[in-house]
Amino acid sequence: MYSMTNATAVPVARHGAPAVAAERGALPAGPVADADERTRDRVLAAVLEHGPVSAAELGDLLGFTPAAVRRHLDHLSRAGVIEVKRVAKSGSGAGRPARRYVLSSQGQSSLGNDYLDIAALALQQLQKVAGPDAVRAFAVERFAEMERRYAPEIDQAGPDITDRAKALADALTRDNFVASAASIEAKAPLPAALSSVQLCQGHCPIQQLAARFPVFCDVETEVFSRLVGVDVRRLSTLARGGHVCTTHIPTGRLPAGGPPTPPAALASLTEVNNHQQERP
Repeated sequence: MYSMTNATAVPVARHGAPAVAAERGALPAGPVADADERTRDRVLAAVLEHGPVSAAELGDLLGFTPAAVRRHLDHLSRAGVIEVKRVAKSGSGAGRPARRYVLSSQGQSSLGNDYLDIAALALQQLQKVAGPDAVRAFAVERFAEMERRYAPEIDQAGPDITDRAKALADALTRDNFVASAASIEAKAPLPAALSSVQLCQGHCPIQQLAARFPVFCDVETEVFSRLVGVDVRRLSTLARGGHVCTTHIPTGRLPAGGPPTPPAALASLTEVNNHQQERP
């Protein structure tokens, strides 16, 4: 099913996990149950696209009352497809961490991972027979096709790094990566040169495969660097336990392969955007 959030079609499985199906059985059949199901699909799609996201933000996005949003969030949480993440509030003041909702590992898996087990076994055999370089060569070939398709569209965006990053996010979203690109302005005491775009991917069709073979994430990052034209850094990945894949794209137009951004500076910038939060 395709649910619409912010005019973007987001593919969402019909909560295929057994836990959801079991809970659905407790609902009475009829128009009310169907309406609830469609609404939960919209909420799940919004959590996928915008997470980590608060209940209030979901209400604003979808036009629901806080009570309605929380009812559906509670249902999805009991079904195991979303979970609560505690996120420190922005600023230096103390206070209780904010409750944010993200897809759980079960929720990510329910979006579709057919044949990944077969692919993993095949790659394990390939690695055993031909070595790890053969697996990397396979990953390079897989992402080369993506690079060939994306390059003309991203080049049409022009030389501006921010525009190129947004064009990359659009292309990724069409390929079911549920991507977004947010401009992050560095504020004092950080130098303005550390301003960046944070490219986030809310879904990875090969997440379980990449968890077993991290080279897929490495090669994808190299492709992103070539496409936007600057040296980029991965801050988090779904395959390694992050709630989203987050790529730091500096907007200072540094040559690809140039001096890396200091890790401490990257850590400071990640606090600006909730999308970069890792699993606790």
